[in-house]
Amino acid sequence: MLKFKKGDTVKITAGKDKGREGKIEKILPVESKALIPEMNLYKKHVKGFGDVKGGVYPLPRPMGFGKIALVCPKCKKVTRVGFSTIAGSASGGKFAEKVRICRKCGKEIDSK
Repeated sequence: MLKFKKGDTVKITAGKDKGREGKIEKILPVESKALIPEMNLYKKHVKGFGDVKGGVYPLPRPMGFGKIALVCPKCKKVTRVGFSTIAGSASGGKFAEKVRICRKCGKEIDSK
């Protein structure tokens, strides 16, 4: 289970966008990176071809998990992510379910 999920609100802790907040649009688990729109923008020079107009376009690049921190939806504070297991209701409670918890307020982050 990953610390971050699509749709989480995160705060940038390092780099040129330090201090800004945004929502995760895409997770790249193999690279341990997250794509956040309007953050970590770099300019890409595109050559015109047919109907495509050439120019310089700003494109967001993925940021490493070490450069972002989760904002807890309950207490609205920047926090580390912890994991906890709770008894599952499926199959009579035989299987435990792993959930993310806020390290500051102790509440469950995942809402279902």
